[in-house]
Amino acid sequence: MKLIFATHNHNKAKEIQSLVPVGIQVLTLDDIECFDEIPETSSTLEGNANQKMQFIIDHYNVNCFADDTGLEIEALNGEPGVYSARYAGEMKDPNQNMELALSKLNGVEDRSARFRTVIALFWQGGKYQFEGIVNGKITLSKSGKDGFGYDPIFEPENCGKTFAEMNLSEKNLVSHRARAFAKMIEFLNQQK
Repeated sequence: MKLIFATHNHNKAKEIQSLVPVGIQVLTLDDIECFDEIPETSSTLEGNANQKMQFIIDHYNVNCFADDTGLEIEALNGEPGVYSARYAGEMKDPNQNMELALSKLNGVEDRSARFRTVIALFWQGGKYQFEGIVNGKITLSKSGKDGFGYDPIFEPENCGKTFAEMNLSEKNLVSHRARAFAKMIEFLNQQK
């Protein structure tokens, strides 16, 4: 059985393929030759994940899932949130995004934040949603070379280091994305 992941990122798909039950093949948008620009115009993570999932349903009518992730900083009223990738502009430059967040937090004591991932799944005619959250804080400066996005400035609770200072297996033990996907995998395992 095939399950389409609404992404062009083959590494993400491989990671998920290693987790799904035997008999389910995870494919990317490239694999189904979908090169359309899928809209993400919602003001919420849930809305964007659903929008991407619905696009695949409408055009291909296959089992599929989509995710959206945002960094929510307490002192900034939840910014950047759904705009995390383009916080500093449409260039989607991770360094500029981090610099903007750090500058807005300059002199702010409460640096608490959380990463949140929402997955929308279409499976055998039903629609489901899964959420993963990791709480932590924004560091004073960038640290670490691994990961992507805001990883160099986000330190998960009780870890003592940023996501960018962790290897992938360490990050997957605590990350928001891993927690959301674990819930989806658990659901799929129950569908046998």
